[in-house]
Amino acid sequence: MKRPVEIAKGVYSVGCRDWDLRDFHGYSIYEGTSYNAFLILGEKNVLIDTVKAKFGDDLLSNISTIIDPKKIDIVISNHTEMDHTGSLLKVMHRIGKKKPVYCSKMGKKNITSHFHRNLNFQVVGTGDELKIGNRTFSFIETKMLHWPDSMFTYLKEEAILFSSDAFGQHYSGDEVFDSEIGDAIMPHAQKYYANILLHFSPKVQALLKDIAGMDLKIKMICPDHGIFWKDHIPKIIGAYDKWSRQEPEKKVVVIFDTMWESTAKMARAVAKGVESEDVKVKMMNTRRWHRSDIINEIIDAGAIAVGSPTLNNGIFPVISDVMTYIKGLKPRNKIAAAFGSFGWSGEAVKILNKEFEVMKMEIIDEGIRVQYVPEEKDLNACFDLGVKIAKALKEKCSE
Repeated sequence: MKRPVEIAKGVYSVGCRDWDLRDFHGYSIYEGTSYNAFLILGEKNVLIDTVKAKFGDDLLSNISTIIDPKKIDIVISNHTEMDHTGSLLKVMHRIGKKKPVYCSKMGKKNITSHFHRNLNFQVVGTGDELKIGNRTFSFIETKMLHWPDSMFTYLKEEAILFSSDAFGQHYSGDEVFDSEIGDAIMPHAQKYYANILLHFSPKVQALLKDIAGMDLKIKMICPDHGIFWKDHIPKIIGAYDKWSRQEPEKKVVVIFDTMWESTAKMARAVAKGVESEDVKVKMMNTRRWHRSDIINEIIDAGAIAVGSPTLNNGIFPVISDVMTYIKGLKPRNKIAAAFGSFGWSGEAVKILNKEFEVMKMEIIDEGIRVQYVPEEKDLNACFDLGVKIAKALKEKCSE
């Protein structure tokens, strides 16, 4: 449960906390999340978004502390993913099924496909406005940020941008605004971006330019997860600009797994080689680090080095899991190299290089293969590989 909070005059946060959530589509969450929904009172009362199905009663209870839910006149659905529409039918049943639901064209299609119900949809797009008394709701389509139906709603008079999944964080603390938590929220925001929006970075760049062109006055950004931005709006917008540019930094992430410590020894030697060039390095054993934490480190790294033993003529299963996850999020502007030990056939390095090619990474070396246990000369070669990666990265960053 999350207590209702009046975040502006007549504008209430009425969403819920999910303290127990630890996995969101393969993204590891350590502190739960929130499902934010917003009640705006006026000549007509408006609800923006709902919550995950299991929290529908909590949402209605929160609303009931402010008004009788039956007095809600309009629902706006910014995003149809089920953590935001799961309780929509419960809400509509309570407030009246014939009341209008404002959404994008794809939003109508998605909600209909989810629930197989024909609600009173009112389809809107960028530039459309809904005027209710002294309030104006403007709509901005944000297709593929991160679903085809996604949109923002801008409450003009209060200068509040209800941003759906953009600018969110999977975080369920007691704080309401950014000023209450400070910079401690930024790692949550970065991890959210890395795991949810990295794939769509070119569209983020386009959206930021579009919003700048609209010259919107924004006093508050209210995402559907996490805290609300009020005092640090330029900071989070600047961070989104930085993350979406994917400009390489002098940092190498060494990702590896090992069967009998041979590949681990190689990984440590590669890391030492990187460090010898005064380039930052992060060692990440896939048996110790979750895939969502690995991509979070990759977001600002200019290079990755991936090490895997060969198992059954392939790469190690956990490495395969991580590579599949990285590939889906489409990081750009990365240098890459592979290494690994083997007993019989040794295909892992070749397979990893093919994965790099698919991800359009710059392969800096054909890779290092060592049969069984690495000798000193092998570890020296791995050290040299680290040096080679670091030098290439420094050159890339100076371009």
